[in-house]
Formats: sequence, structure tokens, C-alpha cells
Amino acid sequence: MNVYSGEVSCEMGLNWESTYELALALRHDHPGADLQDVTLDQLFEWIMALAEFADEAALCNDEILQSIFQEWYEVTINA
Repeated sequence: MNVYSGEVSCEMGLNWESTYELALALRHDHPGADLQDVTLDQLFEWIMALAEFADEAALCNDEILQSIFQEWYEVTINA
């Protein structure tokens, strides 16, 4: 997702370390999501469903998901 146009452009794809880019992609794909109701399991499923995502599910943990969620929250409130 290009930060300026709302699309991710990443030759290798997004991975678990791409927290900001994942937050932007989630905001783009789920604009009406009430972040108070999003669970870590739901967040994981949404990330795995991103076309740009190219990392292994087994490398994920709650700390990573919480970091991505925090980025998503900050991007949303600062928009």
C-alpha cells in the first residue's frame, strides 16, 4: 500500500514486521471496523487475508498483533 494513495507497494510483500503498512492496509480494507470490538484472532485472520501479506502464520504471536493493532489505532485516531 502506498502511504499516499492508500495502496501498499512492496516488492517482497508485507510481513509481521511491517506494522505501519499493515495498519494502513487494514484501515483501507476495514474502514468501518469498530476497533473496540476487534479481537486479536480477528486481526490475525484479516492480516492473513490481505493480498499483499507474504509471511508465515507460525511467526505471529500476541505481541506482534498488539503492535499492529496499536499502529492501526494510532493511524485511525490521527486521520
